Amino acid sequence: MVSKQKILIVDDDSNISNLISLYLEKECFETITVEDGESALEEFKKFSPDLILLDLMLPGIDGYEVCREIRKTSTTPIIMLSAKGEIFDKVLGLELGADDYIIKPFDTKELIARVKAVLRRYRTVPENTNPVTTKNDTVVYPDLEINQTNYSVIYQGKSLDMPPKELELLYFLASSPNQVFTREQLLENIWGYEYIGDTRTVDVHVKRLREKLSTSQYWSISTVWGIGYKFELKANSI
Repeated sequence: MVSKQKILIVDDDSNISNLISLYLEKECFETITVEDGESALEEFKKFSPDLILLDLMLPGIDGYEVCREIRKTSTTPIIMLSAKGEIFDKVLGLELGADDYIIKPFDTKELIARVKAVLRRYRTVPENTNPVTTKNDTVVYPDLEINQTNYSVIYQGKSLDMPPKELELLYFLASSPNQVFTREQLLENIWGYEYIGDTRTVDVHVKRLREKLSTSQYWSISTVWGIGYKFELKANSI
């Protein structure tokens, strides 16, 4: 028998969490609901969910802090739920490591679709890759090793701390050197759905990657003006 995927629902409004749970269980997911941030962190350790639906406005520890704490030890997918629709709030949530951001009120069918999309993306490795060297979900260049299995990055012999989405973006670009991707393509492939909103989140993540990986003689993350970005190999360097 195939085990059900488990989803932890964190929302202080029991009506909303119970409704979400009902719809998810109809789709054959196993769910648990909690109403505050502290309980969310405790239940996360016990329940070991495959995905977390996380409200931002929680009593005690808010959703941002819950996300931050979980990301210290886990890459479990997180979808944030919030009545806050400002671009700043979305970007902040994504920067902290959320995989998606849904604005309340939302359509339950869309929520289910987003959940399934994020879970698909979490299990999928980018296709049509052509890196210098690959092994076990790892991309290797002379001064860079990106391991998407254990979410580690070794740059110029040193281990780098990198949030999950930054690492996934770097892995995706480095897996297809010299190939240009639009911001929309990067959003769809990294965040796992057809994103409708501000593409600035891609720019933010690229900026952070460049700050951490700024001195390689072999490659660079280049801007293709009016289009997007590419992982560019420097001539005669590899």
